[in-house]
Formats: sequence, C-alpha cells, structure tokens
Amino acid sequence: MPAVLVLVLGLVALAFSACGKSAHQTETVVGQAKDVAPLAAQGAVSLATRNTTRLGGASEATDAAAVARTVYPALTAASRPQAVVLVDERDWLGALAASALAGSPLGAPLLLGDASGLPAVTVQTLSALHPTGAPALGGAQVLRVGTAALPPAGYRTRSVAGADPAATAAAILALAPGLRASRQVIVVPAGAAPALQMPAAGLAAESGAPILFVGRSRVPGATATALRSMNRPAIYVVDPADVDGVALSELRALGTVSELTVPGAAAAGERVSENSIALARFTDGTFGWGVKEPGHGLVFANAARPLDAAAAAPLSATGDYGPLLVFEEAARIPPAMSTYLGDIQPAYTSAPGFRPVRGVYNHGWLIGDETAISAVVQAELDSLLQISPRKSTEEPSVTPAE
Repeated sequence: MPAVLVLVLGLVALAFSACGKSAHQTETVVGQAKDVAPLAAQGAVSLATRNTTRLGGASEATDAAAVARTVYPALTAASRPQAVVLVDERDWLGALAASALAGSPLGAPLLLGDASGLPAVTVQTLSALHPTGAPALGGAQVLRVGTAALPPAGYRTRSVAGADPAATAAAILALAPGLRASRQVIVVPAGAAPALQMPAAGLAAESGAPILFVGRSRVPGATATALRSMNRPAIYVVDPADVDGVALSELRALGTVSELTVPGAAAAGERVSENSIALARFTDGTFGWGVKEPGHGLVFANAARPLDAAAAAPLSATGDYGPLLVFEEAARIPPAMSTYLGDIQPAYTSAPGFRPVRGVYNHGWLIGDETAISAVVQAELDSLLQISPRKSTEEPSVTPAE
C-alpha cells in the first residue's frame, strides 16, 4: 500500500477515534503503553485524491496541527520530533522566521497559540507528538518564539524573542547551530504583503537557510549584526520591489546579494501566485528549488492564511519536499499556475520502456478546508498533477528502464 495512503488512513482513523470517546486513548509505542491524544476531526485528512492530500480545517491552528501529525505520527521513537515550535498566531513575522527550524537538523514542526493560551487542537497535538528533546536546544521539547502562551506543565521549555521582528529572527539564528552554519540567508522585506512573504517559509525549511528581515530603506541593526556573524554569506532577497536601493547597497556590503523576483510584469491580480512560482523555479547552484520538471511534491495554500505557510514548512523539508504555491482565490487556479503545473506535469509515451509504472510523479498537499482551496480546485489540481500520455514524438519525462 502506498505510504501516503497508509498515512491518510492512519490520520482518518485517529480522527474518527475522537468521536464519542474520551480525549485520550492507549496506543502501543515502542513496546510500551502511551496515551496518545487523537487529532480533532476537523484536523484530519478530509479528502485525498489520486495525486492530492488535503490537511487541516477551518483554522490555521488546526492546519498546523494536521501538518505536524502528518510529518510526525509519533507512533515509534523515530517518528517523534525533537522539539516543537510554539508561536503566537498574531505574530506572522515571528512564525515566518521560525519556519527555518522545520529544516534539518532540528526538524521542528510549528504549533499555534495566543496570549490567552493554547487551543485544544494544539494541546492534543503536543501531547501526541511527545517531543524527545533537542540536544541543540539544551534538551528543550518546546521552543516558544515571541509568545506568552505556555505549554502544559511537564515540558522542558526554552524561549526566544526580540524587541521587533528583525531582532526575533536574529535571535532564532543565534540559537540554532544548524542555521548559524549556513552559508546562505533569505532576507525578506518586513513591510511586504504577507502573501508575498509566504514562499520564503518553505524555501528556508528546505535549504536550512535562516530568514532575516530588512526595512524598505535600511537594514535593521539586528539583521546587520547577524549577517556579519555569517561572514559574507550569499543573501537572497525575496520580493526586492519592497526594498529600495539604499537598503540593497547596505546588504551588498554584508554579502553577495541575489534578488528573487517575478520575471517580467505579473498579470493583474496574480502577483502573489507568480511570485510563488518564481521562487519554485529559482535555483542558484545548490540553493533554491529549481522545480522545472516532473517528479516533485508541491504545497498549496491560500494567501488569506499566511500562517499556513509557516505551518506547512515541514512538508518542504521532508517527505516529497514541496515548494509552496500560493492561491489568491479559493475557487480558481490562476492561469500562470495552470501553465506552470502543465510545464511540470509527468508524462509517458507508448515507446518501449516508457510505461506509466516507470514514470515519475507529482503530489500536492492542500492546506486548509474548502474556504482556503475549494473541492473543485482540488479536483482540477489532481488532473494537472496526474501522469498523462504524450505523443511518442515528444521528449518523455522519464528514461527507459535499464
């Protein structure tokens, strides 16, 4: 049975077990009995097609919980995370900076809370994940990033915060050895629209590069200090249209700057989706997704739910490693995205050795319920991701079996 299907069935089973039963059930984990909090029904996989899997529900906290449970089923010692990152749902930039922690070596999923505490789905998921403790964080199981919310008693906790988003991002970099060792850094304009910042979350998780923030006309002191500590790294500026020449010059004095921007003029109302496509295509040596051919995972989220980008970051750092593609509307696939998905659609021919079973495949993770991405759009995406026949005169997307 395919791994994705097994995981889908497992999550659905966990969701159904929550109906009409107590809040906890006993599972056997690594030979010992352990209480596992089932994922709330609204956080289960709600619809899986041939090539897509929907995770989450009506809230970003539920989406984060569903992603965390998918990446870390926590039914064996190896399937538990070292640590979980806890972020305030009102702190988008803090969550964006924390996305880098979803990458190697920490691999920490993100859960959401607020000043009033933790929603039930977050508490249940934290209990189910039962993080082992991260040696790089002094054994901490929960890392609180700029939030007053506290986990239940009994967890080893560490906190990181700054006076502003730039300081918080720099503090995250200073805390994590894996990020400090990176030779690349992603710089995001702090004043840009969140929808344009969203793709940086998955890129940071995949690459292990930290995220730092820049103002429109200046580089904040915390960002400049962090960049100096990295000894002239490669700096990748997302959406440089929101950064003026003065700030870019300051960045060039601190490292080698590359601008990740939408090529040409984006269609009216489609700058958000085209920006995410541009980042999915971008590559610079070993840095960047470079997704220009079939055989990839893809993550889809709605621009109206920016926190879903941070919540979904683990899907960019494990499994089928998917870049984030962003929708402006729940009920429509932008033309540029349809074109892009057509460009990377898997194919086979009738030539000997090119049967579908020898092909490569695409898979899409959809984040949120139908208010984020409609069921009709999911069906359309399924068709665009499906391996399809091509005329034998065309170049196949696979090579013959030896």
